[in-house]
Amino acid sequence: MRIIWKLVIFFLIISLLAAHTPQKTSASIGVSAQSAILMEQSSGRVLYEKDAHTKRRIASITKIMTAILAIESGKMNQYVKVSEKATHAEGSSIYLKPGEKIKLKDLVYGLMLRSGNDAAVAIAEFVGGSTDGFVYLMNQKAREIGMFDTHFANPHGLDDHEDHYSTAYDMALLMRYAMKNKTFAKISGTKEYRAPNPTEAWDRIWKNKNRLLTMYSYCTGGKTGFTKRAKRTLVTTATKGDMNLIAVTLNDPDDWKDHTAMFEAGFKQYEMAEILQKGKIDVNNKYYKNLYIKQSLDYPATKEEMSLFSVKFKLDKPSSNWRKVLKKESIVGKAIAYLDGKAIMETPIYYANTERSKERKKGLFDFVKEIFLAVLGLTTDG
Repeated sequence: MRIIWKLVIFFLIISLLAAHTPQKTSASIGVSAQSAILMEQSSGRVLYEKDAHTKRRIASITKIMTAILAIESGKMNQYVKVSEKATHAEGSSIYLKPGEKIKLKDLVYGLMLRSGNDAAVAIAEFVGGSTDGFVYLMNQKAREIGMFDTHFANPHGLDDHEDHYSTAYDMALLMRYAMKNKTFAKISGTKEYRAPNPTEAWDRIWKNKNRLLTMYSYCTGGKTGFTKRAKRTLVTTATKGDMNLIAVTLNDPDDWKDHTAMFEAGFKQYEMAEILQKGKIDVNNKYYKNLYIKQSLDYPATKEEMSLFSVKFKLDKPSSNWRKVLKKESIVGKAIAYLDGKAIMETPIYYANTERSKERKKGLFDFVKEIFLAVLGLTTDG
């Protein structure tokens, strides 16, 4: 009898632990891809993954990096003179002609919507000075983003180099970074674009190859890819309510269906929890009274996880003359959010130095007062 009770207690403990363990959607998703990942955009939380850190060929989703570097160059309205080399790029093309001049902005649209390899080379030569120079910029940006299992060898993703690869996780990081740029987000989600064609009587009209934009109502953008060695690759984004998701698949024969399934599972099983609202925060501290955060702490969570959040405030110890040293607005610590005891995200805590503000206002008033009295021939002491 004692053994039976021990077994009952053991299984009860196991059940309780399972109920309080953060779950992923992986149990309810089956994808055809060799590698796949579903990530929430604002927090970077991985909701589902399958072999997401294995290095693989990525084909034309490479062009996400090419596009964001072009946008960040600040030259989108400048004209690019297309080289002979660019027009000879193999594979998908927007049919550029040697010597023609086209805006960098139009090249980026052609790159993202029609996956033009000629556009990729033209962009690389213009922004990086050469394709090699641009590839250097691509790898430099990859390190900045945290894509440590990625190496770029060209701006388009063709199988002309053995050392051109990434992972599903790294490509999700790249898309997360790129989608913070409003121009990129707009281009990525454009279904059709019209570009001038100076050598012909008609404009170029490009329709987006990302079929999910029309197949799935919540899709907001993405980039397709395919080569014989990489097979089908796809990065897409979707938004429903206040949740923004990123899906990546590498070597996936059924990518449209798999992306839809991942998005639906993510939206169904997770909700955005506001752990800490932006604005004034109440911290029991004898020094700092006017504390606030500029960014709310939001995190995707299952219903079971909603009660497992907690927040801790870590404040810097002030110096003896901190009121004089601190600016009108200074960072004095950070707010850290925890899920089931594990730190998941943080944001700076700001202090509004009202006394410093009063000193500045008083100083300006005294300055104006002195000038006024001086004009009248009086002094500030009467």
